[in-house]
Amino acid sequence: MAGVDKVVLLDFKVSMFGMRCRVALAEKGIQYEYREEDLRNKSPLLLEMNPIHKKIPVLIHNGKPVCESAIIVQYIDEVWHDKNPFLPSDPYQRAQARFWVDLIDKKAYDAGRRVWTKKGEEQEKAKKEFLELYKTLEGELGDKPYFGGEKFGLVDVALIPFYCWFYAYETCGNFKMEAECSKLVAWGKRCMERESVAKSLVDPKEVYEFVLHMKKVFGIE
Repeated sequence: MAGVDKVVLLDFKVSMFGMRCRVALAEKGIQYEYREEDLRNKSPLLLEMNPIHKKIPVLIHNGKPVCESAIIVQYIDEVWHDKNPFLPSDPYQRAQARFWVDLIDKKAYDAGRRVWTKKGEEQEKAKKEFLELYKTLEGELGDKPYFGGEKFGLVDVALIPFYCWFYAYETCGNFKMEAECSKLVAWGKRCMERESVAKSLVDPKEVYEFVLHMKKVFGIE
């Protein structure tokens, strides 16, 4: 099926939401055309394909757009369901996986962003909230290899791109994830052993350079 399909991904290299889609596509072995977007000068194609949010990532499958990364990942799983399914067959377990992805979507980006954009007491508060979230996620992971158990699945795809942002959060916030959430860091290293993850995630130093650039843009020194 993948051979006859035309798949295009409108993306931005360091976006954790874009990386999710890249991991999902790689897990399924789907060939696609990658198009890097300039977020300060969005392409007419992006504005046409995602007129509501005007954001990346957008998956264009045979000319039809799918927007919002968590929805894109589940779409990829449903269309190419024969290889490496991301969701278990049990409806309750599927609902649980979606619950954790929803929590990640509602909290993880903002929690991390506050760590690198705040200073002083505000940053200390941001760090506390950030670590509380990741300790909650670590509690759900427990001693399992992956969030869904033995199998790399939906929650892993949704969360693993944040792993390459840890270095930037740690450096800006002056803390160590390994000291705070050792099981979660071990999970991240385990995921990085997968080719789909290793080739889709951006180097943490590159993410940090991007954060430093954004701090200058926002006038945060």
